[in-house]
Amino acid sequence: MSLHRLASVTMGVPNVAETRSYYTDFGLTEESDGWLSTVDGGRQLRILDAPSRRLIGLTVGADSPDDIDQIAHNLNGLGISFDRTATSISATEQATGLRAVVDVQTRITQTHVEPTPYNGPGRLERKTCRAPGILRENPVRPRKLGHAVIGSTDHAVTQRFFTHGLGFKVSDEVKGLAAFLRCSTDHHNVLVQQAPVSFLHHTSWQLDDVDDIGRGAARMLEADPDRHVWGLGRHHAGSNFFWYLKDPAGNFSEYYSDMDSIVDDQLWTPEVFEGAKGLFSWGPPPPPSFLAPDDLGALMSGVHSAV
Repeated sequence: MSLHRLASVTMGVPNVAETRSYYTDFGLTEESDGWLSTVDGGRQLRILDAPSRRLIGLTVGADSPDDIDQIAHNLNGLGISFDRTATSISATEQATGLRAVVDVQTRITQTHVEPTPYNGPGRLERKTCRAPGILRENPVRPRKLGHAVIGSTDHAVTQRFFTHGLGFKVSDEVKGLAAFLRCSTDHHNVLVQQAPVSFLHHTSWQLDDVDDIGRGAARMLEADPDRHVWGLGRHHAGSNFFWYLKDPAGNFSEYYSDMDSIVDDQLWTPEVFEGAKGLFSWGPPPPPSFLAPDDLGALMSGVHSAV
C-alpha cells in the first residue's frame, strides 16, 4: 500500500487550554509549537479554537510523489478541487468540511516490545513472579494515533472521497451506516458513520497491551470519574481491546491495543454487519451516549443557526 499511516489530526474545540490539558493527562506530550506528540508517531494532535467541537483536518502519509499524482488523478475524476505541490496534496471533503492532506513522509518504525507474559491452562509464561501489569509504575504514553471516527451527513459521499479519491481501502462495513477504512496495515484509520450532523466522534491511541489500557483509564478516572464513557471491552470489527473516555469538549478518546493487522489485502475478506453487531465482542453494552453523544442536539442547533 502506497499510503502508510494516519499521520495527524487537527480538532477544533471552544475550550483549547482545557482540552489540551486533558490530552497531556491522557499521555500525549506537549511540544513547544503547541502540537501534542506520541512516542512513535511524533506530532499527531493539534487543537485549535473553534465555535464547536469538530474535526478540522487530518494528514495521511504516502510513500512517493507518484502517489500524489495518482490522488490528483482520482480527485479530478470525482470533480473535487485540490491544492498540490510535488510532495503533497490537499482537498476538502464535501459532506464534513474536513481538510485532508496527503503528504510524502518517511514511514515510522515502532520499536519491538517483548510480549507481556500471561499464564494460561498448560502455559506458564510467567513463573514464580507477579504479573508485570501490576508492577508497572511508568506513566502510560500512547505509542501512536490509530484512527479517527467521524460522523457525516452523507457517509457514502465521505466514504467515496477517502476510497475513490485518496486511496483508502474498506476493511469492514455496517450496512448502510458506516465503513471502516484503512490507509495502513491497521484494520482502520478512519471510520465514517452516518450522522445527523458532521462531527468528530473519537480519536484512538495505541498502547502496548490491555494492562496499559487499564492502567491508563484508571489514572484518568482517579482524576475525574466523569471522564468514563465505555470499557473495558473488545471490539468485533478490528478485534482490539478498548476503553473510551471523554475530553472537556465532548470528544471521545480511546485507548486501544491488539488491533487486527491486514498485511495482505488478498487474504482479508471485508464483512458487512447488520446494525451494531460488529461493534463489540465482549464488555459492558455501549451507553446510549456513545451511539448518540449527548451534545448532538446542540451541535445540530449550532449548524442550523449558522446557515
